[in-house]
Amino acid sequence: MVAPTGPQLAIVNGIQLAYARFGGGPGTPLVLLHGGYGDYDMFGANRDALAVGRLVIGVDLQSHGRSPAVDRPMRFETMADDIGALIRELGLSKAAVMGFSLGGGVALRTGIQHPDVVDRLVLVSTPFKHYGWHPEMSGAMDQMGPQLAEPMKMTPMYASYQQRAPNVGDWPTLVGQLTDLIKRDYDWSADVPSLQMPVMIVVGDADGLPPRHAVEFFELLGGGLRDASWDMSGKTRHRLAILPGVTHYDMNVVSGLAAAVIPFLDATD
Repeated sequence: MVAPTGPQLAIVNGIQLAYARFGGGPGTPLVLLHGGYGDYDMFGANRDALAVGRLVIGVDLQSHGRSPAVDRPMRFETMADDIGALIRELGLSKAAVMGFSLGGGVALRTGIQHPDVVDRLVLVSTPFKHYGWHPEMSGAMDQMGPQLAEPMKMTPMYASYQQRAPNVGDWPTLVGQLTDLIKRDYDWSADVPSLQMPVMIVVGDADGLPPRHAVEFFELLGGGLRDASWDMSGKTRHRLAILPGVTHYDMNVVSGLAAAVIPFLDATD
């Protein structure tokens, strides 16, 4: 499936964000947010599957992909403001927001900061605190810095960036901003219970965060605390999916992702 109008740029909060529209239909629109160093093509066939029956808006986050690099610190909170502003700029009353990894953190903050425009959240491989990752993941993030820009030119992430970025020379800007962000400590556990919309948490059983963190996340939302009972009175509107045999490095493209998420997106409260 190809975006009918190709990539477009929206000006929000003084920066430019690239986005494209996919699919269409009566379902609630879905804003799709990629992981670090990625872009809206990162979800592969999952994006097209999600776009059956609904409009999907793929966004390239600050300084990523087709979005021009900007001289602004990269923070989850400011990127969440960007997504809230984009939803309004596109004239959508509300949208579901689904994010993977970095994009999941942005999606979560969007739900916290802009609940009026978020219909529901899908948080894929997303911890609610910095040290929710496995220790080796958090440790590696804490050691990252702008010096990685040159060696990372040997990776598929840079190859993708070369194909999409309006100025490939901005690669060090992206690396510097992102490595600064991911080593910053945060803990949003106090905000999670107050989320006003249905939330689905999706992780792999071999993900970068342990399944127990996803369960803790689910419990903060009130999920999994009691038997549902025969009349379903103990079941919340939130959902938890742990996909078998899935890692942080293939989560975005495994077919089971869209299959797990679509019933949640289609549900009516």
